[in-house]
Amino acid sequence: MNTLNALIGLFVVLACTGMFFFATTRGTLIVRDLTGGRHTPESHVYPIYSRMGLIKVVDFQPIISAILLFQYPRLVTKIVNGLKATNLKGKQVLITSCAFGNVMPRTIAASIGSGARKVVVADIIRNELQHARSKLDHQFGKKIDYVESDATSMKLKEGFADANIMFFLLHELPHDLKIKALQEAGRMLAKGGKLYLGEFHKPGSLFFQFLSWTYFKVFEPLGLALWDSHDPVALLQDMGGWSVERQTFFFGNFQIVTATKL
Repeated sequence: MNTLNALIGLFVVLACTGMFFFATTRGTLIVRDLTGGRHTPESHVYPIYSRMGLIKVVDFQPIISAILLFQYPRLVTKIVNGLKATNLKGKQVLITSCAFGNVMPRTIAASIGSGARKVVVADIIRNELQHARSKLDHQFGKKIDYVESDATSMKLKEGFADANIMFFLLHELPHDLKIKALQEAGRMLAKGGKLYLGEFHKPGSLFFQFLSWTYFKVFEPLGLALWDSHDPVALLQDMGGWSVERQTFFFGNFQIVTATKL
């Protein structure tokens, strides 16, 4: 009986968690579309990434690590090692879109450790920038500038950055905006600058493909295009002017793309 109760309790917890994430992600957009809600440049952004209360609840390292099947530290470390191996003395680094967890403090620390004089954090959502500031200011202070700007149409000066970090943004964007975001990411980089892109990837095994396909269909339907039509490596290569490397993680479920602007 105790085992049965434990299993029932686990099922209830998982069901409630799934309902919460669906309601604060895709579910909200479905309701907005059905009710004829107003469309703005940030309409595609889920409430979980735009409402301060939800941002504070979800931005908890164990939750974020679990969503990425506990591969989060490995993915961030790959980017951090790339930044540490780069001479950024006197240069600037861009973080395109805020991300939950410790990716921002870790990549900022690595950038400054490699000599960067400034890190610019850009996001279309003001609450994300305010939340990021609350996490980062005490450690980095004036080393960071916060800019309210759309990743698909940046307000910043072309070619100002020597590294650009985009961590799990593309899968959330409508397909045409995926391409625009990559174009803007390149436009912000100086020649020889590096784009570090963390994203989901098509798993190698049929078992993981089925699990991932189910997850995307329920929560992130725009992410499935990363498997084929909007594979970021293929998109960058088609644009030209890039040297691109990719490393996959955990049976191919995740990828870190390192692209150098030629």
